[in-house]
Amino acid sequence: MPLSTIASPPSVEPFRTPSARLSLRQVSPSRARPGPDGAWWPRTRDLARELCELADVLDPLWGRITHVAANPRHWSPVPSGTVLVNEHEVRVDWFVQGLNPHRILLRSYSAGRWDLLVVPPRTAAPSAARLMAAASAGRKRKPPGRRHADDGVAA
Repeated sequence: MPLSTIASPPSVEPFRTPSARLSLRQVSPSRARPGPDGAWWPRTRDLARELCELADVLDPLWGRITHVAANPRHWSPVPSGTVLVNEHEVRVDWFVQGLNPHRILLRSYSAGRWDLLVVPPRTAAPSAARLMAAASAGRKRKPPGRRHADDGVAA
């Protein structure tokens, strides 16, 4: 008995780049801490495109990103108003003055505000790794007026 099979055409899956290159502090974000809450190394300067990958990682951890504030100096093209990020709208505001061009501020209704260091896309991998490790390690604030063995100077 002959067996006949109908070959179905191969399905085409859209190409999706690997998830965001991100390094975060181990503690939950807080406005009281100095320094960034981590570092992000986007692959391109296209903020609208890169936010999708960032949201893939951050939305489950911090809640849905609803608002982004950035300095437009290192982003091209510069989206205005709202952008569609993983099927929801995210408001994008640009601040030329008052916001470090190597930082991005993210807001979520459920969890608050985060400040990430943005490592430029063309940064060499060893340099990017050092920057990301330093940003996610954070800085410890020294108590005022105490002498520290590491700097030999009264604060």
